Formats: sequence, C-alpha cells, structure tokens
Amino acid sequence: MPSKTIRVGVIGADTKASWAGAAHIPALAAQPQFVLAAVATRHEQSARAAADVFGAERWYADPLELIHDPSIDLVTVAVKVPAHRDLVLPALAAKKAVYSESPLGATVAQTEEMADAAGGLHTAIGLQGRLNPSVRRATEIIESGRLGRLLSARVTATTFGNGPESVSAYEYFDKAASGAGFLPIAAGHVLDVVEAVLGDITEIDARTELLWPEVKLVDSGAVSVREVPDHLDAIVKTASGATAGVQILAGVPPTDATFNLEVRGSDGWLKLTGDHPAGVQVGDLTLSSNVDFATPDRPVATGTGPTAAEIWTGAAINVGEVYASLARDIINGTHHTPGFGHAAHNSRLIARVERAARTGTRQ
Repeated sequence: MPSKTIRVGVIGADTKASWAGAAHIPALAAQPQFVLAAVATRHEQSARAAADVFGAERWYADPLELIHDPSIDLVTVAVKVPAHRDLVLPALAAKKAVYSESPLGATVAQTEEMADAAGGLHTAIGLQGRLNPSVRRATEIIESGRLGRLLSARVTATTFGNGPESVSAYEYFDKAASGAGFLPIAAGHVLDVVEAVLGDITEIDARTELLWPEVKLVDSGAVSVREVPDHLDAIVKTASGATAGVQILAGVPPTDATFNLEVRGSDGWLKLTGDHPAGVQVGDLTLSSNVDFATPDRPVATGTGPTAAEIWTGAAINVGEVYASLARDIINGTHHTPGFGHAAHNSRLIARVERAARTGTRQ
C-alpha cells in the first residue's frame, strides 16, 4: 500500500445524478492523499462517460475487472444494496481495502459474512453521520462529563424518501428482499448517530407503521406496492444511562426537513440540528450547548459532484470524513474507522427494532 497516495476505484460512479457522483467523487477530490484511479459501471457507455466527467484514469464495464486491477488500493462499492455481496466479497478476496455503502448486506447473515471475510483488511461502512464534526464534538462533550448525569434525549428525524410518491429507479427500496428499505437506511443512520453520541443502545421498545402501502411512480404513472414500514417511533435506553425517544418521519417535503437530537443532563444540555431533505447522514449539522466547547472541525469536503442533483447538495461532507479517517488508518496501519464489524452491529440493531415492533416486546 502506498504511503502518500491511495488509488481508489469507484464502482457505481454513474453520471446520472448518482450517489457516487454527488458524494464519493467530490469527497475524494478534496483530499490529495487520494487518486481516482478508475470507475466502473455495468455498461461501456456509462463507464466511459463517468471516467471523462469525473476525471478517472481508466474505466471498466465489468466491476470485477476493476477489483482485480493490481494498481487499485481501495475499492468503493456504491451500488444498490442487493449487489453489494457479489462485489464486496471478491474485493476482500483480492486483499483490497473496501468502502461500502450502508447497509452492507441485504440481510444480517450477508452482513456478518462480509464482516467475517474482512479479517484484518481496512474497511469502511457508509454510516457517515457519526463522523460529522459536530457529532464528534457532541460525543466529546458527553464523554467529558460536562453535562453531568445524563437524564434523557429526544430525537426527531425526517427524510423525503419512502413517502407516497417515488420513481421507478427507487422502487426497489420498498421491496422487503432488497434489504434497503426505510428501517435499514433511514432508521439505520439515525440510530447510529444516537449510538455515536449516547453509546450503544441496550434496550429498544419500538412501533413501526406502513402509512403509504401504495406508492405512485411519478415517472411512469404506475402504482407500486410497498412491503416495508415507512414510519418509526421508538424508546431506547443507551449505554450512557440516558433514554431517548426517537421518531423518524418519511415522505416529508424538503422544505420541512429536520433533524434534532437534544440531550439533557443534570448540569447542561446540547443539541444537534440539521435540515437536509435526505436525512442526518447527508449535509452538515450544527451543535449548540449551554456548556463551553471548542468549535467543531471544518469538514474536509464541502462541495457536490459535477453531476449532483440539487437535492444532494452537501452530500460529500460526511462521506469526506469517512475517507479522511480511512486514509489515516491505511497510512498508519490503524483501524479506527467504523468498518464492516460496525456494519454488522448496525444490521443486528435494526433486526432488534423489527422484532420489537413485530412482537410488541422490549429487545
């Protein structure tokens, strides 16, 4: 592994407003320790276009060829969740560092399989909200004891997705077999930020709802059947001792988007707030508190990709923090970046939420 530059191959770097184009490409471009060595899609035309637009050195119409390119140090997997396993496992077998979007697998078993296969390799999972500079500073405040005994927390989060309307390309989010529905993605990201600030969730009481069982696909006019929940209310107990009430609302108009995490302690309070339509994992967050704290670090990446739709403005901010952490680990031989083991933890957490909601019992 080179000591100064890390050569990255991005699978899924399509120019058509892809997440890779909005988040991963600008996050890499903002950091000189990375080189975008290659991109891959499933088709020659889109792969060629991606290499041209994003400035990659080479392109591949077969992602497995990118994975087996000996010049690639880090493979980024930014495709639909059902395709993760068939790309991540070969990349690990090739002894490459791997950054995969979250959820890592379509099931807990798939996620644990990939986590086990990672061994001692460097991995990163796209639960990037916990690495936002304001989240990191909030964690420091709580760990320092400046809020005193933690009493309670409240969390309200929204996403524009998973509502009454969608498009054909995103229909798979509503299918149970995809493993990419509201709970693994929206709830997975929110609860991960809760755990980053307050410690692991030790107990869960939860209720889910399916508010929009039929979804209009606005590009085709067809109606799709949603098979997964689109709303969550939960009460969780955390390792810090604080309980938290969590509500996650789907289908919220972008103008009404909000994220609010308020922690109350015997000696003070803090708040994390944001307003990105896609959720807490996208865009920056603001920290406020009645106790003194150092200003959060500036994000290493602030821009959006050359093909990003307006809705993805700021998508590179938290992804950039993951890459920065991963670069330090690769260069220094450390393993501080949340990786596939953490992905397995998050997957099991969401399974506990599902059981709690299904059985009506505390998990």
